[in-house]
Amino acid sequence: MRYKLTFVAGLALGYVLGTRAGRERYEQLKKSARQVSQNPAVRNTAESAAQQGRQFAGKAYHAVSEKVGERVPASVTQRVRSLRDRNTNGAAEDDWGTSNT
Repeated sequence: MRYKLTFVAGLALGYVLGTRAGRERYEQLKKSARQVSQNPAVRNTAESAAQQGRQFAGKAYHAVSEKVGERVPASVTQRVRSLRDRNTNGAAEDDWGTSNT
């Protein structure tokens, strides 16, 4: 699904940039894209995909850290911890430092 959306977005962008249809056609495409992006079904799908991505990234992070965590030099782990502590500003963040909003 993600690849299809990326392909369609690239196709639309290529058409907009490569066309000589003029400003009128550009505005029509822009309006259509805005309508699609504001569709509740599209927004819900995008939000659920983002949430699943965060969950999979968290699982991968924990799986890798369990297997590799003891082999990483202490200087690297200290840097990662200091970056994580520095970026903590009270917002709900996952293990990658991105917000869950």
